[in-house]
Amino acid sequence: MDTKGALAVDSIKRVGPRFKQSFRNLSKSYCSMNQLVFFDLSRNMIDSPFVPDGRLPKPPREFRDGKCAQAAKDLSYLSSFDRSNVNKGKPKRLIILVLCIIPFVLVLFGVLVLITFRTRKARTGERSVEASIKSRNTFSIWDYNGQIAYEDIIQATEDFDIKYCIGVGGYGSVYKALLPGGEVFALKKFHGWEQENLAFERSFINEIQVLIEVRHRNIVKLYGFCCHTRCAFLVCEYLEKGSLFVALSEHVEAQELNWSKRFNIIKGISCALSYLHHDCNPPIIHRGISSNNILLDSVYEAHVADFGTARLLDANSSNQIVLAGTYGYIAPELAYIMVTTEKCDVYSFGVVVLEVVMGKHPRNLISSLSSPDYRNIMLKDVVDQHLSLPTEEQVVERLVLVVALAMACIRPKPQSRPTMKHVSKKQSEGTKAFTQPFCQISLGHLTPKPPTLTCKAQDNQ
Repeated sequence: MDTKGALAVDSIKRVGPRFKQSFRNLSKSYCSMNQLVFFDLSRNMIDSPFVPDGRLPKPPREFRDGKCAQAAKDLSYLSSFDRSNVNKGKPKRLIILVLCIIPFVLVLFGVLVLITFRTRKARTGERSVEASIKSRNTFSIWDYNGQIAYEDIIQATEDFDIKYCIGVGGYGSVYKALLPGGEVFALKKFHGWEQENLAFERSFINEIQVLIEVRHRNIVKLYGFCCHTRCAFLVCEYLEKGSLFVALSEHVEAQELNWSKRFNIIKGISCALSYLHHDCNPPIIHRGISSNNILLDSVYEAHVADFGTARLLDANSSNQIVLAGTYGYIAPELAYIMVTTEKCDVYSFGVVVLEVVMGKHPRNLISSLSSPDYRNIMLKDVVDQHLSLPTEEQVVERLVLVVALAMACIRPKPQSRPTMKHVSKKQSEGTKAFTQPFCQISLGHLTPKPPTLTCKAQDNQ
């Protein structure tokens, strides 16, 4: 204490409970406390300000409530009571708030820019692709090492010699090209390019624009394209096992396609179509689903190919079309209503599923569906004879499921067919036990009784 009864605290390092004097008259002039590291104010009567201007960071609860029994607090953060330190709290909080807001604003701004950029890029890309193709002097490769040259492709195929041809379609032929670096590609060369056939040109442009946008493991990958005055072709990934049609037609390959592989092929096709119909904006209708347009890789994974006749479902434009597709896979309603919907692909998918199960095109089975006698056809009589009849319970249940889904997909009325999203989901769910022995299962067990042709009835299968 000084002579005036005030406590000199400029050199105090530790203040504890033993200071029981009344500190009512602490002098402001002595309150620098430069060396203070420990301050215990329990059992004391402090009621006057002891800091310049009475400013002090908010005290602990014990001090505010007056319950200071043995409340020893480490006040090392009060190393200085200078006015410069007193107001540091608010600026710090403001800085922290600003630093938190800025990244959020930047991220939001970046997302908006990205969306705008991608939208403009897609529109510009479509126009630039079409303009480049019409100029008939373009060679473009992307998503690869950039070392592929037009001359390498011509040399690898000996100017598209027939001996390198591995398939022929409605709009072009497919060639296998082994490049000097060891890379293998499939080249889809379009017919009638030299004569400037508008239908072939439209198919070429259409396939490029669709394949540029889609990314799915069960859809063939496009690496690039070439458009020249003398030829036009696509550069696609090479799939070793070829088309599903060929695999089912050849005795050795058909035996290699056991039930497990066939179920996986069906699932892959349904996933690809579900992606096109429900995950693309706008939705894409393939319009050419057939066993010829399903390609298999080295492990028999399915890849949907040939988007030359694909169509975008634009809500602002007419969906009236010129008939497209492969005979035997085209939905029956297109014979009298030239309007395409995703249910056209659903029908084609159902035909392909039956083809995978039967090992051949199901034209005779489909023709018999108009008669009620088809319900008596036994499932064991329609499955592929290249394979042994399934005996494992899990295989039987899976086979029953895919056939039931196929029968629902080929219903005459489009509105009664399930969506591809529903079909894909059903295959991912666990199969339900079927009480009938396999040899006693008929198609009537797998289809609802007329006239109850609803998706709800199908779900109960």
